[in-house]
Amino acid sequence: MDIREILYRLQRGESQRAISRDLNINRKTVKRYQTWAEAEGLLEGDLPPLDALQQRLEATLPGGTPPQQVSSVEPYRDQVMAWREQQVEIAAIHQRLRETGYTGSYAAVWRFVRRLEPPPIDVTVRVESPPGEEAQVDFGYAGQMIDPKTGQLRKTWAFVMTLSWSRHQYVEFVFDQQVPTWLLCHRHAFAFFGGVPQRVVLDNLKTAILQAAQDDSDVQHAYRACAEHYGFLIAPCRVRTPQHKGKVEKGGVHYVKRNFLGGRTATDIHQANRDVRVWCETTAGARTHGTTRQVPLTRFTETEQALLQPLPDTPFDPGTWKRLKLHRDGYVVCEGSYYSAPFTHIGQTLRVRLGVRTVQLYTDDYQLIAQHSRATEAGERLTHPDHLPPEKRDGLRGREECRQLAADIGPATAAVVQTLLDEPVMDRLPTIQRLLRLETTYGADRLEAACQRALTFQDSAYGTIKRILQHQLDETPAPDPTPPVSRATTFVRGAVDLVGRALGAVTWML
Repeated sequence: MDIREILYRLQRGESQRAISRDLNINRKTVKRYQTWAEAEGLLEGDLPPLDALQQRLEATLPGGTPPQQVSSVEPYRDQVMAWREQQVEIAAIHQRLRETGYTGSYAAVWRFVRRLEPPPIDVTVRVESPPGEEAQVDFGYAGQMIDPKTGQLRKTWAFVMTLSWSRHQYVEFVFDQQVPTWLLCHRHAFAFFGGVPQRVVLDNLKTAILQAAQDDSDVQHAYRACAEHYGFLIAPCRVRTPQHKGKVEKGGVHYVKRNFLGGRTATDIHQANRDVRVWCETTAGARTHGTTRQVPLTRFTETEQALLQPLPDTPFDPGTWKRLKLHRDGYVVCEGSYYSAPFTHIGQTLRVRLGVRTVQLYTDDYQLIAQHSRATEAGERLTHPDHLPPEKRDGLRGREECRQLAADIGPATAAVVQTLLDEPVMDRLPTIQRLLRLETTYGADRLEAACQRALTFQDSAYGTIKRILQHQLDETPAPDPTPPVSRATTFVRGAVDLVGRALGAVTWML
C-alpha cells in the first residue's frame, strides 16, 4: 500500500469508497489516513516525496496491531467443519467452542468460517461510465509481423486502449511487453485521442502491476509517475476477474484479432501500425457498436473528446526501474554504462530509474541520491566528483582545472604549475594534483609563499615545496641567492714552471 497514492487520490476528490475499491484496501484504513492527512495539512499543495511521507506517518500516526497470521480457531478446524455441514450457525459454534475452553471472540470464529466456505455467487452488473471518465487497456497476442530491422518474423502484441463511453479505440502493435513500451503506448494513445480520461482500468499485466493480489496491488513507480504526469487514476482490475474489464477483452483485443488481423498476411510492423490507425478512424470507428447501438467515432467527436482532460505541455519521459548494486568503485552498471553514486552507499542495492534522457538513483526507500544524463554509448562512465571520497576527487582534475585552481591560490603557485605542465617528456599531472592538495593541509597563503620561495631558488620540485612547508621555511624571509663565483681564466702554474718544462726541468710533473 502506498500512502502517497492514497493522498494523491484524496487530493483529486476521490471518495473513500472509490479509493477502497481501486486500491483494494479497507475503507476504514482510507478514512484513517484521510483524517491524519487533514490534521497534517497534506490534502492541499504538492505532496512530499514518499520517504518523507513515510517518516512523517511513522512519527505522527500510531501503528495498528499487526494482523494475526494463524487463527485461534485452527485447532478446532475439524469440529467446526462438521458443525457447518450440519448447518449449525456461527453463533452456536462460538458458544460450543467456549464450552470446551476456547477463549477467542465471535469475530474470530466468523472470519475462520468465511475462509473455509466458498463465497456466494457474484452477479455481474454492467456499469456504464460517463463520457471522458474512463479508458480500459490491455495487451493481446497478435501473431507474427516482420521486423523492418532484420526482415524476420517476430512475435507481436497489440496494445488496445478503449474509451469506455464512446467505445472509440486506439491500437498499436509492438514487439514486447516491457515497461518502456507500455508507457510509450499510453503516450501515443493520449496523443491520438487528443486528451486524457480521468481513470484507466488495467488488467493485471506484469508490466503495469508490480504485484497483483487482492489485498495489495503495488503499481510500479514508473507507471505511477506516468499517471501523475497525465493526471489520470490507475484502477487495477481485480485478480482473475476479467468481467471487470469486458469493454476491452471483447470489444478491443478480441475485435482487433477477429477483424483487422483476420485473414491479413504478415506485414512490416510499421505498415501495420499505419494501417490500423486508419482502421480505427474508419472501419472500427464508423461501425454501429453492438452494445451502444451507436457509432463510436461519432460519439467521440460530438461528446466525449471535449470532456477529456487536456494533454500536458510536454509528453511523459517513460522510465523503467531496476534494482542494481553500487559496486566498490562507486558505480552501478546499467545497460553497459557506469553511473556514480555517493560512496557512502557502496555495497547497497539501489533503485535506478532509466529515463529517455536522464538516469536517477534512489535508496531503497526512494530517496533521490544521484542524477545523470543518460549515457549515449556502452562503456561510458558518468561521474559526479562529489560522489567520491575527498581523497579520491583530486585525481579527476584535468590540466585546465589545475591551472585555474593554481591561479586562484596565487601567481607563484600558478607559475610552478605551469612549469610542471611544460615538462616535455614526463606527465606531471599527478604531481600537480599532489601539489594542489597541500592547500588542504597548509592553507592557500602558506602554499603560495612556499612556491614563491621555491621559484626564488629556481627549484619547482614537489618535494622541495613540501619540505619548505614542513620546516616552516615559508614563514621566514628568503635570503638573496648567492651568485656563483666566476673562475679566473688564468693558468694554474706560473710562467716559471712552464719555462722550466721547456728547458727540461719539469720537477712538478714527476
